[in-house]
Amino acid sequence: MSTLEDWLATVADELHVDPVDTALVLDLAREVAHGVARPAAPLTAYLLGVAVGRGADPRQAAATVTALARSWAEDEVELGGGG
Repeated sequence: MSTLEDWLATVADELHVDPVDTALVLDLAREVAHGVARPAAPLTAYLLGVAVGRGADPRQAAATVTALARSWAEDEVELGGGG
């Protein structure tokens, strides 16, 4: 196992939660970091976790947020923003 996998398995065990879909969360974080802002990535991942904890399907919730981040980035470009 890698350090990341070891860490996540340990944290999941300590918090008594199911292991995380690493690729799903990292892909979401990348989209948000690039499309919105870097600090938004971990905060958005946290919100995804809250939503999943409340019963949302992880893949559907991540797809929704990813689409939102991509749309956000497109809107910023169209408006001349982007940082």
